[in-house]
Amino acid sequence: MGGNNNGTQRFLGMPAIICSERMRELMRMVERVAMTNATVLITGDTGSGKELVARALHHYSLRSSKPWVDVNCAALPEHLIESELFGYEKGAFSGADSTKQGLFELAHGGTLFLDEIGELDRKMQVKLLRVLDGTPYYRLGGVRKTSVDVRILTATNQDLEEATRSGAFRRDLYHRLSHIQIRVPALRERVEDIVPLAEFFLHEHNPSLVFTREGKEALRAYSWPGNVRELRNVVSKAAVLAEREEIRASDLPLGSQAPGTAENGFPTGTLDGMERQMILRVLEQTGGHQQRAAELLGISRRTLSRKLKLYGMDEAYQNCMA
Repeated sequence: MGGNNNGTQRFLGMPAIICSERMRELMRMVERVAMTNATVLITGDTGSGKELVARALHHYSLRSSKPWVDVNCAALPEHLIESELFGYEKGAFSGADSTKQGLFELAHGGTLFLDEIGELDRKMQVKLLRVLDGTPYYRLGGVRKTSVDVRILTATNQDLEEATRSGAFRRDLYHRLSHIQIRVPALRERVEDIVPLAEFFLHEHNPSLVFTREGKEALRAYSWPGNVRELRNVVSKAAVLAEREEIRASDLPLGSQAPGTAENGFPTGTLDGMERQMILRVLEQTGGHQQRAAELLGISRRTLSRKLKLYGMDEAYQNCMA
């Protein structure tokens, strides 16, 4: 596996700090899968590193010299997803002043990564399934069919198998996308990576700063419900507010984390409880502003709204939709 001795690698410009045996084993599997053309569904908690795994799959593949195109399905408004993926002809709709290639065409010969695939509506699920089966498609407003050679990688933090049972996600598409499944372990499942990641992020901000022994112990002891993304944010805040060259445990904005306590029926030790706790904390930081909170959490506002409804918090923040 490429990289230097301290476990640092880069995949399409994205740094990867891989020190734990859990992640080393995962990357060995990534290298093997990368050499095939199999579609891959990458699963894992929000912020755990699913995009990094997708980039590594392209990096190690025979398509590595070809285009890499990525899109977050939840970040695109529903009425734009089709035109973005499949392109359109001039005059196809109001504002279509010129022909535009879709992301499938731009990725021809290479890899197309569809993040948050669970957010795709059923109409687009049907069209995606047809393209995966090799069926040529029309651009919006087009009269000529387009054929592409693209490897598809997808990622989700949702339980797509459960979504197929509820009818929210097509079962045939799920089976087509999950030819190979790769689960990215949460940061709390690979404790050996926490301090090296934190030190890397700290060095990015200020190479002269270091963590004290107690600071490192606090980092290891925290459960990181927001995973690597939360770790980066915590380190960034500590670096910006640092008044000395050593970052102590008290300098880390980790919040209270009493094990076994429960809040509104969600134990903090469960995934639901930790996710809910993180969402509440970020909403408090943004004054209830959902768009800014979603950006900090690394999810779409639509996903955040769904989470708030799931946890019965939608009414409390219904006036903070901007």
